[in-house]
Amino acid sequence: MPTLNEMINEVKSKLIGYTLNQDRVTYVNNSSGITATDLTIQVGDSNNFAKGMIEIDDELIWVGSYNKIDATLSVVPNFGRGYLGTQPAPHSRYAQITLAPSFPRVNIKQAINDTINAIGDKLYAVKSTTFTYNSAVTTYALPDDVQDVLSVTWESVGPSKEWIPVRRWRPDKMASAAAFNSNKTVSIYDPITSGRTVLVWYTAAPNTLDNGAEDFVDVTGLPETSKDVIVLGACYRLLSFLDAGRINVTSAEASLNDSRIPSTAGSTVSRYILALFQTRLSEEVSRLQADYPVRLHYNR
Repeated sequence: MPTLNEMINEVKSKLIGYTLNQDRVTYVNNSSGITATDLTIQVGDSNNFAKGMIEIDDELIWVGSYNKIDATLSVVPNFGRGYLGTQPAPHSRYAQITLAPSFPRVNIKQAINDTINAIGDKLYAVKSTTFTYNSAVTTYALPDDVQDVLSVTWESVGPSKEWIPVRRWRPDKMASAAAFNSNKTVSIYDPITSGRTVLVWYTAAPNTLDNGAEDFVDVTGLPETSKDVIVLGACYRLLSFLDAGRINVTSAEASLNDSRIPSTAGSTVSRYILALFQTRLSEEVSRLQADYPVRLHYNR
């Protein structure tokens, strides 16, 4: 199953194919790594480095100076660690260091989660909950994450273990929290044997990813086949800023590149990736709706 780290690496590898830059990298060479507060970083090779922003794992760091002879980078005190709102953290020896990353991991992670949030009303997680039926009670509380109810069934009496569809049920997403301890409820109007278990399948918004080791399917609740949809969505969000990054560039090399590449190249590629994203999203929505259709029922 894909993890957040694997998805970040996939997005980054795709994005690099749309740029002319190759990130300069080295590694942490402190024998014990560095802590979340260290301001001196020993590197494997400083010949290809300069002062400025670097990235180690998910942390951005601002380097004020570097020493080629000692192969050390000196971090600016106060704001240098955890630069641009990232989280200062310890880093192990041989952790990769990237100078001025074209697409910082923290931005890729945010683009992935923004995509997950944006598609939550179309591509959803499918979950279930159960409760015990009481013939004296019509309405039952549902989990707070319920978006829509797909089906309601109840376990029949006897050894058959058959789950019988409930034909008459009505969901309510604006129920009284004071009465049910939840704003989401389902009312059942079919005659069901008291004491039997009722099974409710429902849709929920996918959860976002936080830790790099988190599994995409387990955390979001989305099918594994939708992973590429999220990757494409993150790509088009980040590619939209390629043109903006070239506005104030005045070097001779930049002028030469501008003569060969239109200033709107980034937005053109972004629109192409957006079209791919929308196509794949439509395909995954159709697949999900075919696998988990809303069961026909009456409201009363």
